[in-house]
Amino acid sequence: MPLHVPPAPAPALRTVLTALGSPTAVREARTPSLLHAQGPLTPEVPLPVHILDRFTPAGASSTRLAGWRFLIRCGERAVAAADTMLTPDGWAFSRFFEGPYIASTERALRQAETMSQSYQPRLLSVPGLYMLTLWLHGDCTEDGATGHPAATDILVPLAPAPPGIAPHRPHRVAELLPVLTHRVTPAPLLGSPA
Repeated sequence: MPLHVPPAPAPALRTVLTALGSPTAVREARTPSLLHAQGPLTPEVPLPVHILDRFTPAGASSTRLAGWRFLIRCGERAVAAADTMLTPDGWAFSRFFEGPYIASTERALRQAETMSQSYQPRLLSVPGLYMLTLWLHGDCTEDGATGHPAATDILVPLAPAPPGIAPHRPHRVAELLPVLTHRVTPAPLLGSPA
């Protein structure tokens, strides 16, 4: 089924286009793939980036929108990504970067396109585990900037994933969230041996 990529805020896209058009921004990004790209660079596949930074004792999570990520395509593949963030003055370009999450995101998106159900793709970051997942949200009509993972949504860990969590293996939120909660929750302190 096709993925329903949510539209990014127009000002966020404009900031990325402006940065791509700036030789200084591209040069200072320290992304060799952008510096050596042969052909036009285009921002595509805008994905809202949500942060999962709080777990409750029941395991339920709290998420917040951190920004929008655009894959920067040159020819047939993504060579880098651009992040934007919301500031008090509106959307602003944050950074260009490259690395393993670019190819891993593309792979997970291709994998999601073969699923039988339609989804809205998003990114879900779990900073406490240094983990990034492709979040496949079941409600394709919802604003990509809002919402929380539903129990039936799918999370696809991107590579590199934390030890013991297989990258590119889809999990229902109801299955993976308890594992993440257990890993993020600190162990209780034991009393001193007397």
